[in-house]
Amino acid sequence: MNTPSNMLALGTKAPFFELPNPSKSNEIQSLEELKGEKGTLVIFMCNHCPFVLHVIDKLNELYEDYHEKGIEFVAINANDVEKYPADSPEKMIEFQIERKFDFPYLYDESQAVAKAYDAACTPDFYFFDEKLDLIYRGQMDDSRPGNNKEVTGEDLIIAFENLLLGEPQEEIQRPSMGCNIKWK
Repeated sequence: MNTPSNMLALGTKAPFFELPNPSKSNEIQSLEELKGEKGTLVIFMCNHCPFVLHVIDKLNELYEDYHEKGIEFVAINANDVEKYPADSPEKMIEFQIERKFDFPYLYDESQAVAKAYDAACTPDFYFFDEKLDLIYRGQMDDSRPGNNKEVTGEDLIIAFENLLLGEPQEEIQRPSMGCNIKWK
């Protein structure tokens, strides 16, 4: 089922979190520690969703381009792993190695963080400024599995560039679309 973002209100303060990072022996990492100097992109995603697989390589490219400019990415998996063992913490580690992405990938077992962000789908993107105020949420770009549009990351790139240049964000922000988060 294709589920769109709930589109959390712009200006919302990033809800705090402290979550284990399976790739770092379950070290607990917090938003405060991980946030970027200029901006922070929080991504709700998982290992098996075709929408995530469709964008993960481009997302990693964007990370490589922007993290040195002060924008950090933090990915969070909140899926129910009892019903969806492909999203287990062990598989998160494998997925990170296989897809070679370096940004932290945290596990929200209780789903409390996903609920605090009103996350709905994988992938769901939330971009916060240096004060952790929400300035962009929605899609990465217009590409979806099967629609033959190139994965460009365009909507996120525009949001990142606007922030870095001190320009206002686009007024029209389109929801992301993906598999629904697998709630317990």
